[in-house]
Amino acid sequence: MTVHHLDTLLLAFSLVLLVAVAAVRLASRSGLPSLLLYLGIGVALGQDGLGVGFDNASLTQVLGYAALVVILAEGGLSTSWTSIRPAAPAAAVLATVGTGVSVAVTALGAHLLVGTDWRLSLLLGAVVSSTDAAAVFSVLRRVPLPSRLSGLLEAESGFNDAPVVILVVAFATTGPIDSWYVLIGSIAMQLAIGLVLGLTVGRLGSLALRRVALPSSGLYPIAVTALALLAYAGGALLHGSGFLAVYIATLILGNSRLPHGPATRGFAEGLAWIAQISMFVLLGLLVTPHTMADAIGPALVVGLVLVFLARPLSVLLTMTPFGMNLREQTLLSWAGLRGAVPIVLATIPVVAQVPGAHQLFNIVFLLVVVFTLVQGPTLPWVARRLRISDPGHADRLDVESAPLERLHGHLLSLTLAPGSRIAGVEVSELRLPRGAAVTLVVRDGASFVPGPTTVLRAGDDLLVVATDEVRDRAERRLRTVDRGGKLAGWLGQRDTY
Repeated sequence: MTVHHLDTLLLAFSLVLLVAVAAVRLASRSGLPSLLLYLGIGVALGQDGLGVGFDNASLTQVLGYAALVVILAEGGLSTSWTSIRPAAPAAAVLATVGTGVSVAVTALGAHLLVGTDWRLSLLLGAVVSSTDAAAVFSVLRRVPLPSRLSGLLEAESGFNDAPVVILVVAFATTGPIDSWYVLIGSIAMQLAIGLVLGLTVGRLGSLALRRVALPSSGLYPIAVTALALLAYAGGALLHGSGFLAVYIATLILGNSRLPHGPATRGFAEGLAWIAQISMFVLLGLLVTPHTMADAIGPALVVGLVLVFLARPLSVLLTMTPFGMNLREQTLLSWAGLRGAVPIVLATIPVVAQVPGAHQLFNIVFLLVVVFTLVQGPTLPWVARRLRISDPGHADRLDVESAPLERLHGHLLSLTLAPGSRIAGVEVSELRLPRGAAVTLVVRDGASFVPGPTTVLRAGDDLLVVATDEVRDRAERRLRTVDRGGKLAGWLGQRDTY
């Protein structure tokens, strides 16, 4: 590749990114998931559009895996453990047992109604049974759901990639398919390895980053990204689930009060946007719409089986023991959004040269487009109709921490969001531990030193100085008041993260 070719490639990439960024604004106004617009950009650039020829399924699979690692890492970093902890057991069951039910029901429907052979039917069921982390994270965070449901859906989308990837690879491998008990044992072993490695990397990484003061704040996001990649690569090399390892590791890192935490999450969010845009555009390039006519009928049939039978049945069987009522189960069923993950997984049988794999890819692509187009924009309406939306739900309090090494303390900075219950509280009523104090308030562009009776307002930026000994207690107290107001302690709410 010459320098001239590189210049042309960079120009094209920058234009695609700018168009995709503008498309985000359109998506937010229309309620459409942005992934559809990115796919549309890829299709418009492809063979049936501007004529860009691209048919390298193997490269798409590799780059798609890399993008999924980045997206899962951002999801783990930005997910509050406090919000998903109550739902974690249910999410784990839904992501494993529920996924297995969905695979079986979808495969049976494809075999009986579409007429595909059993191997292709199982592949189709496995490919489309994983909810997509990018789609769930982007859509659900704009839908005011109770934390119990939003936490469950986010955790499920982070957990279920791992077992589905294992199933797709197993079904795409040439030769006879392993017995069901061998397959389940293999899945359990790979998930266990991924879980242990994710916990190890997350714990050790958080301890190291909290105790070592790096010379530049920009090094913290790089270190966290490196840890995420280490978790994935280590999991894969140990024959475990790299996807589960990276999600668990970043979930721990994101909830470990790392120095410059919000900046790290902002960096990860930017990388995730680039990964999403690049992956969806690349998948759109891989598609040739004029060859898809024969896949329209099977895609609609399999999609209907998946959305109205397989997903609801998997939710019913796995969530009923957890006390989920019918309205909550209905929303969980409708919120099983698909996205890039099924399309990326559909390249695995193409690369493995499984007979009928190209038709399977077309079916999956059309299914994702059609049903995401239906489910994504209607999710807020469904939540309102079921009367389980939560308009008063507020984002979690972001506390950025910078170590003051020579002073043996920390500088905490936070912004009071519109839903924060710290608004209206006097500084003295925060009841911060001895050794911590609010030293500066920035309000409407002006800064001042607050007194004990200063009433805090929504939109205020606060600077809190705390000694090393009470730094964690101070942050826990701020989060408690943010959720429960100044009487949180009297009402039985504990200071938790």
